[in-house]
Amino acid sequence: MASGMQPILSSTPLQVLLYLNSWYFAAYFLAEVLMFIYKGIMLPYPSDNLILDVALLLLFLGLEILRIFYGWKGNLCERSLATSVSVLILLPCTALAVYYLLLQTFVLRLEFILSAILLCFYGLEFLLGLVCLSAFSRSKVY
Repeated sequence: MASGMQPILSSTPLQVLLYLNSWYFAAYFLAEVLMFIYKGIMLPYPSDNLILDVALLLLFLGLEILRIFYGWKGNLCERSLATSVSVLILLPCTALAVYYLLLQTFVLRLEFILSAILLCFYGLEFLLGLVCLSAFSRSKVY
C-alpha cells in the first residue's frame, strides 16, 4: 500500500450476497404473487386475509428494495450510517419472511422452502453487515 492511500474496507462477500439476494427476492416476489393467485382461486382463502397478505407482500417489497439499496451503497461507499440502516431494515424483513414461512392462513410447501432460503440469505447478510459496520467504524476517515 502506497503512503496516503486508504485500505479498501468494503466487503466483497457482502456485495455478492446483496446482488444475489436482489435477484432471489425478485423471483421470490413473483413466486409469491403467483401462489397468492393460486390460493385465491383454488383454496378457501378468506378475502380479508388474502388482502392482508398481499398488502404485507407489497410492504415487504418496498422494505427489501430499501434494504438492498442502503446495503449496496453503504458497503461500496464504506458508510456506517447506510450500512446500519440496511441492517436495521433487515429486522422487519426477517419478521415478514417468518410470517410467510409460518403464520399465513395457508402455507404451501414451496413457500416454506423459498422463505427458509430467504432467511438463510438474511442470516448471512446480518453477520457480514455487522462485520462491515465494525470495519467501517474502526477506520480513520479524515
